[in-house]
Amino acid sequence: MDKHVAEVWDPDLLISPPSSEGARLPGSRLLDTIPYVPLAFVGLGLYRAWIELVFVGSFVEFPFEAFAGHDVYDLAMIVVLVLSAAFHRALEPLIERSAAFAVVAVSMVSSTCLAWLSVAMPSSASSVAFPATVLGGIGTAFIILLWSELYGCLSPFRVGLYYCASIIVAAFVIYFCRGLAYPWLFGTSALIPIVSLLLLAIGSMSLTSEERNHISSRSFSFPWKPTLLMAVYAFAYSLREESQYASSFGPHSAFGTLFMGILLFVMIHRQGRDFQFATLYRFALPLMTGAFLVVPAFGWFNAQVSDFCATASYTAFSVLIMMLMASMSYRYGISALWLFGIERGVRAAVALGGRQVSEGIMSLSGGSDAYSLVIGSITVAMVVVGTVLFMSEKDFFARWGVSFKDEDPEPDESNAHQERRVRSGEMAQCYGLSPRELEVAQLLAEGKTGPQVQSELFISKDTVKTHVKHIYRKMGIHSRDELIERWSDVAPVK
Repeated sequence: MDKHVAEVWDPDLLISPPSSEGARLPGSRLLDTIPYVPLAFVGLGLYRAWIELVFVGSFVEFPFEAFAGHDVYDLAMIVVLVLSAAFHRALEPLIERSAAFAVVAVSMVSSTCLAWLSVAMPSSASSVAFPATVLGGIGTAFIILLWSELYGCLSPFRVGLYYCASIIVAAFVIYFCRGLAYPWLFGTSALIPIVSLLLLAIGSMSLTSEERNHISSRSFSFPWKPTLLMAVYAFAYSLREESQYASSFGPHSAFGTLFMGILLFVMIHRQGRDFQFATLYRFALPLMTGAFLVVPAFGWFNAQVSDFCATASYTAFSVLIMMLMASMSYRYGISALWLFGIERGVRAAVALGGRQVSEGIMSLSGGSDAYSLVIGSITVAMVVVGTVLFMSEKDFFARWGVSFKDEDPEPDESNAHQERRVRSGEMAQCYGLSPRELEVAQLLAEGKTGPQVQSELFISKDTVKTHVKHIYRKMGIHSRDELIERWSDVAPVK
């Protein structure tokens, strides 16, 4: 074994020796504490910003919304999401189809132009309303699926960090756009989808072929637990949706959304392997309870505080669901089109139903106090029951209701790579590896070097070495050769 290989494979020399170029620059220690988030992966935040700028909770009063509003937009999106999930095997990988990018670009830009045409020519509002709304829903559905495929190729910690960064970016883009005159705002909102697609393509090209082509041919049962609870939170959030938009802030620029995005971003980065994913729903449950029962009972700053709690709660849980779904695609090779198509379709359908229920209860209750009591009681009961069900899964790396329906008769090389990912949860349970130790062990077993592990997981070289020592001790091994051999065993050694 030559010197270079020895340096890479020796657990005490996992990180390449320091460069001899000279001393560290002043302030470099401070810069090392700032997490590196590739620009391409926060392009997801741009499409989130576009949704609010043009359709959902926009601060611009578009005349076309009086003829075809939020409900039509959601219906168009739901249809595309469900059909894409149903025919996912014929469509995937969607991210490698230039036609998909063209559909998104044409749909979203055309929708933007028609929406702004209704501002420039109010008399055209009735005629442009339906095509503008339907095209917007179609474009939104496809860009959600495209970004979901990309995030499904990333490790859970990268998904959490990048997704929280995207939430922050979306909010600040919307705040920036609030200061633009209408001609500039029109140009910006038309350009945003194009930039998001460009960053999506760059992000996809930055992945290796093994990372991109990881879809397994196996059949899986659907992970109904997280989808069901996300539906509960979406229903609860939709009950307060109209009151929140009255405050001129939409779902992606609300202060609760931004606050939770920043908080989780800092926590995931700072805590690293010690970050407990259960923290996300432990945030979400009390915040949603406060939004519907506790704050209304006191009557102080009712709408503002309740909306803050509701948006913060919904954001925390949406981050968790994004990480769970992407992790299932990453570890098991489950189609992201199938997973996210169903989950996002269910989420949108339940939110649509929640708005209708909210309007119905308001008309029947005859008063705001009775309305708040009825809505609060129903919602908190649903959220509590759903969260208790969700908490029955003790481990983030559990299967969450996923089961394998069949086996590949002749797995190829890519499927063998998937088998290693599938076995990650089993290895964690067998050897008592923590979530971050499992991440490190899996990357090492896949042939990643120490610097690559450090870069992917945003941890220092000393942290990598500490994890390796713990992994070796727990698994009873002494070298990475043994780790790779153990990872490829038919059954883990106990």
